[in-house]
Amino acid sequence: MCTRRNFLKTTGLVASTFVFDPARLLASTRTSANVSLQNSAISVIFIFLSGAPSQVDTWDLKEGSWTPADFEPTSYGGVRFPRGLLPKTAEHAGKLAFVRSGLAWAAVHQLGQTWAQIARNPGGATGAIAPHMGAVVSLESPAGVLPGFIALNSGGIPTSGYLPAKHAPFGMQTSSTGLATLAHPEGTARFNDRYALMQQLDPKRTHAVHDFYAQGKTLMEAPGVNDLFTFSDEERTRYGGSTFGESLIVARNIVSADRGARFVQVTLGGWDHHAAIYDREGGIYAQTSQFDPAFGALLTDLEASKRLDSTLIVVMSEFGRTVGALNNQQGRDHYLRMSIVFAGAGIRGARALGTTDAKGENVTDYGWSADRDVRPEDVACTIYSALGIDYTTVRTDDPLGRGFEYVPYAREGLYAPIDELWG
Repeated sequence: MCTRRNFLKTTGLVASTFVFDPARLLASTRTSANVSLQNSAISVIFIFLSGAPSQVDTWDLKEGSWTPADFEPTSYGGVRFPRGLLPKTAEHAGKLAFVRSGLAWAAVHQLGQTWAQIARNPGGATGAIAPHMGAVVSLESPAGVLPGFIALNSGGIPTSGYLPAKHAPFGMQTSSTGLATLAHPEGTARFNDRYALMQQLDPKRTHAVHDFYAQGKTLMEAPGVNDLFTFSDEERTRYGGSTFGESLIVARNIVSADRGARFVQVTLGGWDHHAAIYDREGGIYAQTSQFDPAFGALLTDLEASKRLDSTLIVVMSEFGRTVGALNNQQGRDHYLRMSIVFAGAGIRGARALGTTDAKGENVTDYGWSADRDVRPEDVACTIYSALGIDYTTVRTDDPLGRGFEYVPYAREGLYAPIDELWG
C-alpha cells in the first residue's frame, strides 16, 4: 500500500544516503558507442515468482519416475511442457520463449530476490544505493499521468535507491473499487484550498515530498485513472479469482492505457516447496492454480487488443530447485540453475533457448551467442534493450562518486541482452 508511512520510510532511506539536488540528474552519462537496442517494447510486465518454482516441473520439464501422470507432458514444437499442470499457459506455448540456461548467483531467498531486481550483488560496492530496474525505467521514461513504476501486491521489493523517490515503486494492493484515496472526503474545492495553503506554508519542503504530493494530485485530477485499477466480477473469475489474477487485470489495464507507467511488477510468492511439492492441496498445484488462469487470460487479452506486440512480459524467480528425484521430504531444495520465460514485444515463441541434460543438472547448449549461463544481469540488459534504454549507461550523479552503472560491467561486454529471443 502506498501510504504516507511507507513513503516517508523510503524517502528517509534515500535522504540518509545523500541530499538530492535536481541538478545532479543533469550530470552527463557515459554509454558505449554503437550499442544496438531492440527498442521493441513500450512497457514491461515483470512477473516475479518469489520462493522459486521448480524449473524441471514447469519451464524446463524433465520427466522421470517422479513426474505425476496428470502433468500430461506434451510437445509443442521442440518444447516439452506440462500441459496438465498449466493448461491455460499451454494454449499460448506458441508465444513463449523459455531460456533454460539461466543461473542465479545466490541460493538464498532475500539475497537472490534483491539481486534479480537490482541487477547486481546487493552486498557489492553499489548494492546499497542501487535502484530497482523499474526505477531506472521510470527515470528514463517521459513523465505521464501514472507513475513510471507500479508494483502490484509486491510488498518489500527494492525501491529507488539513490534516484529521486518519485521513481520508487508505486505500491498498492488490488481492489475491485480501485484506489480508495483518489477523492478527498470533503470535496475537490476543500482539497485545492488545503493544497494551496500547504504550498504557502511549506515552500521549501524536500524535493521528494514535493514530488510525492504532486504525483498524488496528478492522479486525483486526471480523468478515468481509477478505471485502470478496477475490475468486474466477470474479469476476476476469468483471471482465476485470486489476488494474483486481480493484479494481472490491473497490469493489463495499465499497459493498455499507455498513460506513463512503463514498468509494472506483479509478485506471486509461495513457491518454496522443500516438502510435498506434488501435494494437491498445498504443493505446486496450489501456486499454478493461481498463476495459470491469470497468465493465460493476460496473454489472451493483450493479443486481442494488439498490445502484446508492444509489451514485454518476463516471468522469473530468484533461483530454481533441485533436479532429479525428490528429497526425503518429497520436495525440492534451493538450486542455482533456473529458467526464465519471455513473451511479447516481437519475441519469437514456441522454442527454448538453452538445453539441459536429462535431469536438468548441466547445460549442454547455452542457446545464445555469449555461449555461457544467462545471469540476472543479462535479463536486465534484455529488458532495458527492449525498452530502448542503453543498458551500458554509467551515471555520474551517484553519491559515492564512482559512477553508477545500470548493469555492472555491461559497458565492458561482460553482460548483454539475449538478442536471440528476437531471432
